[in-house]
Amino acid sequence: MNNPYEVLGVSQNATDEEIKRAYRELAKKYHPDNYADNPLSDLAEEKMKEINAAYDAICEERRNGGKSDSFNSNTSASSFPDVRKYIMEGRLDDATELLNGVSAERRNAEWYFLMGMVYSRRGWSDQAYNYFQRAHSMDPGNPEYNAVLNNMNNRRANNNPGYNTAGNGQDCNCCDICAAVYCTNCLCNCMRGC
Repeated sequence: MNNPYEVLGVSQNATDEEIKRAYRELAKKYHPDNYADNPLSDLAEEKMKEINAAYDAICEERRNGGKSDSFNSNTSASSFPDVRKYIMEGRLDDATELLNGVSAERRNAEWYFLMGMVYSRRGWSDQAYNYFQRAHSMDPGNPEYNAVLNNMNNRRANNNPGYNTAGNGQDCNCCDICAAVYCTNCLCNCMRGC
């Protein structure tokens, strides 16, 4: 990926508010809804993916004190780097296909976590929650799994309107996991900050 700060047109010393403002301006400009029935819609969609990935990378880096070592850049330590990449790119069918191809004996905590990510990105919160619980029970010390599960527990406890229990296949309109990890599709949908 290109330098995420350059993609958003901000310096590395930009404040969080400046980064959010730059992201929102670009998201409004390139949002695919603005290009419906337009020959440039594919280009706008690609640009929006690049903008989302850049914003997510910056948020992740800042959440980790300057280290980008969580979900979107942890692929080198991952057992499933391609699945993580596909989820990050919004290629949920491809991610699901790879996950379903894993034999039962290889389904470790990360497998359950990633399946939960797929379900969460599809807006199927109850199914995602079950997978996140399983991942957490298999590896209770993993901060990535803890953060997502705690976030979802809070949303469930507060009957948050963004928590979709219907499992109707609709993308979430508010991010279940943004505060814990990241979510490119939901950032695109609701243009929220970290």
